[in-house]
Amino acid sequence: MSLLVVGSIALDTIETPFGKREYILGGSASFICLTSSYFTKDIRMVGIVGYDFPKGEIDFFRSKGIDTSGIEISPIEKTFHWYGKYHDDMNTRDSIVTELNAFEKFNPIIPENFRDSDFICIGNVDPRIQKSIILQIKSPKIIMMDTMNFWIEGKLNELLDTLKFANILVINDSEVKLLTKDSNIISGGRKIFELGPEIIIIKKGEHGAILMTKEEIFTVPAIPLERIVDPTGAGDTFAGGLMGWLHRTKDLSFENLKLAVVMGTVMASIAVEDYSIDNLRNVEKEEINKRINKLHKISNFNRIELN
Repeated sequence: MSLLVVGSIALDTIETPFGKREYILGGSASFICLTSSYFTKDIRMVGIVGYDFPKGEIDFFRSKGIDTSGIEISPIEKTFHWYGKYHDDMNTRDSIVTELNAFEKFNPIIPENFRDSDFICIGNVDPRIQKSIILQIKSPKIIMMDTMNFWIEGKLNELLDTLKFANILVINDSEVKLLTKDSNIISGGRKIFELGPEIIIIKKGEHGAILMTKEEIFTVPAIPLERIVDPTGAGDTFAGGLMGWLHRTKDLSFENLKLAVVMGTVMASIAVEDYSIDNLRNVEKEEINKRINKLHKISNFNRIELN
């Protein structure tokens, strides 16, 4: 059973109150694949880069056991480049430059030997491309997809068509409101069930995440951090921890879904403490376990009943 990850691979320029880094590794597929590799094996990566993409980064992915044979390298275009500048509160940012380059023509043909993948994780790309990816897979067991306000506002009909195929939707709180026209994220989340997904995970940034099924709700806080250096890729890191755990356990019970959300939260807390994937390159199991225990401690309490 394999985990197929399809998404962007980018070279980002990131400016935060802590400094500026140029042309560092970014993109949804990069964060998802790397994070998943700490929980599971047999990860397959599909994306496109330009002729300027560092070969050493592809070698790095391979060193983590990720199959990179699905990465297309354009001989004439540069790699997708995004330049973002974060404000002091780190919750708001400005997009200074967006150069799609090779990614502008991204229309992935899934390699034949990848089409038997069981778990499918599709990053935030055009919903038409997401549907095309899904239809190329022979018998997927779990399909997780992400989206964003750009697609909700610009390609709503295509997004609604694609959502019919998804088992799990990862979406942030403002996107829930935008998609459902509901100011309450819980009632809005319930409306999303009518669109196809059976499991919804609502990301709330520094306020944690909410897991919803039709029957149950679970919420997990974010791990309190004294220093956030670069929040870019936090959501994709969350998705990587989530899907890595689900692929590892092959268990979709609500109790295990809760653990998957915990793993996503833990890994995101690691990612944001440095630029790009730098803090994720070589994470020790002891550090992951330490944060799991910390999250358990801050969210656990003795049950009591008032008389």
